[in-house]
Amino acid sequence: MELTLSRIVGLLVVAIIVAIVSRRLRLPYTVGLVVTGLSLALAPPAADINLTYDVVFDVILPPLLFEAALSIPWAEWRRDAPVVLMLAVPGVVISATVVAAGMAYGAGWPVSSAVLFGVLIAATDPVSVIAVFKETGIKGRLRLLAESESLLNDGVAAVLFVIALGWTQAMDHGSQPAARLAQQIAVTSAGGLAVGLACGALAIAVAGRTSDHLVETAVTAVAAYGSFQLAQRLHVSGVLATVTAGLLMGNLAIVGQRDTFLLRGREFVLAFWEFAAFIANSFVFLLIGLTVGHLRLTGTGPLSSLAAAIGCAVLGRALTVYPLSLIFCRSRWAIPLRDQHILWWGGLRGAVALALALALPPDLPGRREIVTAAFAAVAFSVIVQGLTVPVLLRVLGFFPKRP
Repeated sequence: MELTLSRIVGLLVVAIIVAIVSRRLRLPYTVGLVVTGLSLALAPPAADINLTYDVVFDVILPPLLFEAALSIPWAEWRRDAPVVLMLAVPGVVISATVVAAGMAYGAGWPVSSAVLFGVLIAATDPVSVIAVFKETGIKGRLRLLAESESLLNDGVAAVLFVIALGWTQAMDHGSQPAARLAQQIAVTSAGGLAVGLACGALAIAVAGRTSDHLVETAVTAVAAYGSFQLAQRLHVSGVLATVTAGLLMGNLAIVGQRDTFLLRGREFVLAFWEFAAFIANSFVFLLIGLTVGHLRLTGTGPLSSLAAAIGCAVLGRALTVYPLSLIFCRSRWAIPLRDQHILWWGGLRGAVALALALALPPDLPGRREIVTAAFAAVAFSVIVQGLTVPVLLRVLGFFPKRP
């Protein structure tokens, strides 16, 4: 069922109530949203709203990606670039490989389905952890690593997903054009970066010609959604395009030292995108709960496959964080062990994984099993890991214990 205005208002009312209750109960807001969505889906009369590919890609992803990229300082990111790039690029490949192997040999899935699931579930989206950081005042390097990695590995996973889907469809036709797939990787990645740079630079130039904070904010909105949509139409990475545009505008015009945006405009733009991200997060996690509640898990194969999907996702993340962090243990980029624990357990799956799962062609063999496993892994990640991350932060001494 599509999102009408009345349904949007209804979901927003629910999100407001959940936000108030979650804060009073000291529970992660996103966990409360997913649980509420599950309850709405299971309670009679069941709400018939589901998460769709169009909703995720056209409405939810651009503001989430742009807002996160907008606030990442380039100077700090550059200092930890080797770590971030290692986790975001080889890390996604390692995680996807572990998950694919586990689903193929452990759960008995076809190799093509296992590879697709491994790629789409490899990207982290630690929204709940970042929300905890904001609420508790935790900042610094760990937060920067978590945010930066999630932005980059979202883009990497999106590119790899296109490649994996092309490989799967090529296998169905009896051929494996390796050269074409390699070319597609380069075009999709470079094209997304180029679109983001062009849109971000154009937006900065336009914003520099006005001192009206409302017009400046409108320009950023066009840059966020426009870069994503343009990249999608050109068949390149919309994720990388929006992230690039956000990083460029944030560091050169908004958070940076240039005077493109006046002080009032900067404050208004940042507040606007914080609000937009809140709305997008509210909708996506409510819809995750609603959609999971509507899925008939018993009709998609043995429940052991869902358990295997969850276990492989968690294991794949562990085999990414700890071995790759070991590479930097004797350098200035060394990651403390307690930070590694948070990067592992706080590597939540979210909107990108679901969007990629929903993007699978309807006639693809095993599509329903892949989509169901993706929603199960995301639900476990948000609810179980999201609830226990604050506890882990407290146990590891990131903030004082409650009296």
